[in-house]
Amino acid sequence: MVFYPPHCTVTEIGTCNFSLWEPEYLTSQIRSDLFDVVAVVMAPFSGDETAPFFGFLGAAAALVFSCMGAAYGTAKSGVGVASMGVMRPELVMKSIVPVVMAGVLGIYGLIIAVIISTGINPKAKSYYLFDGYAHLSSGLACGLAGLSAGMAIGIVGDAGVRANAQQPKLFVGMILILIFAEALALYGLIVGIILSSRAGQSRAD
Repeated sequence: MVFYPPHCTVTEIGTCNFSLWEPEYLTSQIRSDLFDVVAVVMAPFSGDETAPFFGFLGAAAALVFSCMGAAYGTAKSGVGVASMGVMRPELVMKSIVPVVMAGVLGIYGLIIAVIISTGINPKAKSYYLFDGYAHLSSGLACGLAGLSAGMAIGIVGDAGVRANAQQPKLFVGMILILIFAEALALYGLIVGIILSSRAGQSRAD
């Protein structure tokens, strides 16, 4: 927006004396807005300007990939539970374990996403590319681990609940397989927390 002196018309701008344009001609609101714009433009950015992009990308990756794994595991095992429940409805609640374990994967991604997002605050502390890469790797580690675990839980849960309906002795074996599949996501959560804790250690401010 261009401000012209109030005593000049548009046709007189070329011959107008701009020295007569004093601050009192501007309203207090316009002066306040101008000062705010100047303060924002002249305020120095603490750290690397592109670093928060990688940090927020890591937070999004952690939540998105983990929820993708949780959604696939829930849907895949849920189909098996529904199919098995037609013939053996008394085993539905007992066979809901894969669905619950798949849903936990989304919580892992949520935890890492919150940790990363709270660690991105360039106004409080300088945020460099090292910090952004650390948060990106943290989010990818947790998200992709959760995605792979969700796929394993879904496939095993689907086949396991169907087999358990025909042979009840397979229940313990199915649970053990699901526990080890869930452990994959837990590994990603642990590594993600360790990597996110490395942010802010690139240099001393």
